[in-house]
Amino acid sequence: MSLPHPTADQISLPIVLAVLGDPTRLSIVRYLARKEGVPMNCSKFLDLASKTNLSYHLAKLREAGVTRSEAVGTSRLITLRRDDLDKRFPGLLDSVIAAADGDKDLPAVGTAEVEGSA
Repeated sequence: MSLPHPTADQISLPIVLAVLGDPTRLSIVRYLARKEGVPMNCSKFLDLASKTNLSYHLAKLREAGVTRSEAVGTSRLITLRRDDLDKRFPGLLDSVIAAADGDKDLPAVGTAEVEGSA
């Protein structure tokens, strides 16, 4: 089953900004950026929300063109569409992530893993 994704030219700045305005989705994007190029199973983000709520957030990110979701068996693998976003809006993703890194109120993903690697 193939999931619909916008083409790079269809990615819209207002939609990307609106999607990244949600703390849960911003936390997902920050984590994907730290694990750049490594597809993440959607279960990696279960500490952020329930399965239903998480599915909603991941769909919003995919529909906005921020992430790519690939169905593999019963799993969904999520990757950040950095190349497409950088092509459309140079520097935007890095700026948003850098600003969010200082925000202690954002939910954390993989906290134990991050603490263990420091």
